[in-house]
This record gives sequence, C-alpha cells and structure tokens, in this order.
Amino acid sequence: MVLISTVNPDGSVNLAPMSSAFWLGWRGVLGLGARAQTAHNLLRTRECVLNLPSDALVSHVDKLALTTGSDPVPPGKWKRGYRHEPDKFGRAGLTPVASETVSPPRVAECPVAMEAVVEAVHGIAEDDPEQRGGIVTIEVRVQRVHVHDTIRVPGSPDRIDPDRWRPLIMSFQHYYGLSPRLHDSRLATIPEDFYRGPDIAKARA
Repeated sequence: MVLISTVNPDGSVNLAPMSSAFWLGWRGVLGLGARAQTAHNLLRTRECVLNLPSDALVSHVDKLALTTGSDPVPPGKWKRGYRHEPDKFGRAGLTPVASETVSPPRVAECPVAMEAVVEAVHGIAEDDPEQRGGIVTIEVRVQRVHVHDTIRVPGSPDRIDPDRWRPLIMSFQHYYGLSPRLHDSRLATIPEDFYRGPDIAKARA
C-alpha cells in the first residue's frame, strides 16, 4: 500500500492510496487509472512522494477510500460512490511535512517516505480499443528516502529491520499486515552494497 502525495493545479495537495506498485533498486513502477487526479498531477509536475504506511495507520488510510481529488467527480467514480475531498491530509488525520527535493509534502506518520521524479510513462492495454488510454504505468526514480528510526537496524544508518517494519498491505480490496518471519533466506547473506546502482549516486548529487 502506498499513499502518493502530489500537487494539484491550484497548488493544493492531493493524497491518494494505491496498491499497484513495485520497486527495482531506486526505481518504482506505479499502475494508475489514467483519468485519476494523481495521474494527471504526476504527468504535469513529474514529481511525487511515495509514503508507505504501517499497519497501525489502517484507519487513517481507510478514511481516504471513496474520495477523489478530482472536481467534478468523474462519472465512473461517481457511480461507485466517490466524492470530492479537497483536504486529503485533514480527512485522513495525517500531517504534511515539507520534502527536500520535490514540491509535494511527505506524510509524517508514515515510517517510509520516498521523494521521486517521473522518468517514463507507458500505456497499458493499448492493443484493446475498449481499454486504450484508461491505465498507465509510471516509472519514477527515487531521489530521497526518509525512514523512521523505530524501524532501522540499531546502529545502522541505512538498513531497515524487517522485524520492525510492518507495512500495510491491500489484498483483494482488504487490508492486511505481515505474518511473523517464516524462514531466513540465503539471499540475505549477500551484502547490500552489491545491489547499489547508479541512481543512489544521482540522489546524493
């Protein structure tokens, strides 16, 4: 689950939950409805913050369900019960904090927040006239990562303790957390420096 903060055309902030996201290194891929306010904002400003809520924030995240930053509400969302909400942070009871490299604020309560810029946009189902133009995947490059000390490995400046990090997960439109660790992985014996790519150097520059 990701809360994406972006800036609306009038300068106000939009905050939207989404679950179609994955990361490869310091790149992220976001799957969004092309007509959503978040998608419009990303394509216009080319920047965002990807805030990762913990399972303790489930009630805050759920308050954003069936809300949209679009005004007027698109017909498809209106039929599904959505309503316009101009103050997403206030609605969710969350706190905006100024970012360092992008205009949208990050969510203070989220244990992880990643400031990012758009690098590429790809259409989905372009072969199908009925779906063409309805979904986009947006590739973003992370520029700055903010992590709460409560989930860091003690004594380490850049490692997250997976036993402390309890991300909120959406599965089939229901909220879940993580179960306890099942088994240690041999992949965990590989030093993390082996995975560091050039995007980290770009972010530090």
